[in-house]
Amino acid sequence: MARDTTTNTPDGGAAPKKGRIRQIREVYSMTRKEDPKLPLVLAAWGVGALVVFVGLGFLLGSPVFYGIFGIPVAVLAMMIVFGRRAQRAAYASIKGQPGAAASVLDTLRRGWDVTPGVRFNRQQDMIHRVLGRPGIILVGEGNPNRLKTLFTEERRHLTRLFGPDVPLVAEDIIAGDEEGMVPLGRLNRTVMRLKPAAGKSYLRPAQVLAFQNRLKAVGPNMPIPKGPMPRNGKMPRGQIR
Repeated sequence: MARDTTTNTPDGGAAPKKGRIRQIREVYSMTRKEDPKLPLVLAAWGVGALVVFVGLGFLLGSPVFYGIFGIPVAVLAMMIVFGRRAQRAAYASIKGQPGAAASVLDTLRRGWDVTPGVRFNRQQDMIHRVLGRPGIILVGEGNPNRLKTLFTEERRHLTRLFGPDVPLVAEDIIAGDEEGMVPLGRLNRTVMRLKPAAGKSYLRPAQVLAFQNRLKAVGPNMPIPKGPMPRNGKMPRGQIR
């Protein structure tokens, strides 16, 4: 799914991209709001990694060399921990909001096509469609009982569209924290590990593109905004099922 990352300025030109340091600062600020212990955790990992290398240097008779070598390793350890906690904080900030699963799925790597909100109802339960090499995967968020109807409707729609050879993955996924659901933090990993339905094989890249073009040719998607929707957001009239 192509993304437009260009922001137009009042004079019609393209706004300059944010610097890497500024981006890191903004991510750190956002993460710290959700994770107040972030500075202490990062410091502990950095100091811990450095102490290990200095201690190893004393054992081998070269503490200065190993201490210098340990500095980039300590920085790397801090960056890895920071990245993981930043991702966790991002998931926590959208947790429980309608459209949160679509936001997470939209970060799937190249080769996956995500169509958010292909089915939804007045209670803001919704189904997202993911197309990849395993086939077509349906991901729901909301009340499991109400989602059953939406899953059934979308499966019937896809079967009518592609016939008996529709590459639907057998398992439907529901994003959430209740038993039997997939947490946001594991959603993409779970989707990428799914296998084709029994008797089906993995799609070739050309087949994925062909199915993607055919799905787009059916008609425009339902007018649902990208990303999490506000809790008091209203569904577009005339498109509610």
